[in-house]
Amino acid sequence: MDNQDLKIMVVEDEPLLLEAIGKKLEREGITTILCSDGKQAIDQLIQSNDLPDAVWLDYYLKDMDGLSFMSEIKQNSKLQSIPVIVVSNSASTQKVNTMLALGAKKYLLKAQYKLDDVISIIRQLIAQVNTNNSG
Repeated sequence: MDNQDLKIMVVEDEPLLLEAIGKKLEREGITTILCSDGKQAIDQLIQSNDLPDAVWLDYYLKDMDGLSFMSEIKQNSKLQSIPVIVVSNSASTQKVNTMLALGAKKYLLKAQYKLDDVISIIRQLIAQVNTNNSG
């Protein structure tokens, strides 16, 4: 799977950051779906016939937190297999463990990673998921 085939949903409630992430992904040749809140993202996922390869999720959104988002996704069999990567400003061990237990594939602290690093991690994760699903 090359970059042209990749589609990532970014759920981030900080408008400038959402725009910056979207532009960076597009420059990398990745199709993006940008959502500024959790409800918009979940509604779009439920209504979509063409699901993204991964969801880039900010833990703290204006309308819900990462736990609520993951719970919503886990209740919908259509959405359960989408890899979710949490990229957040804060992480307690309990929060990280809970998110991973709910099915998040990775939990990254924004301060510890550059945008390029996060994109590389997401690419690797998608490749890993696709390899696991095809074999």
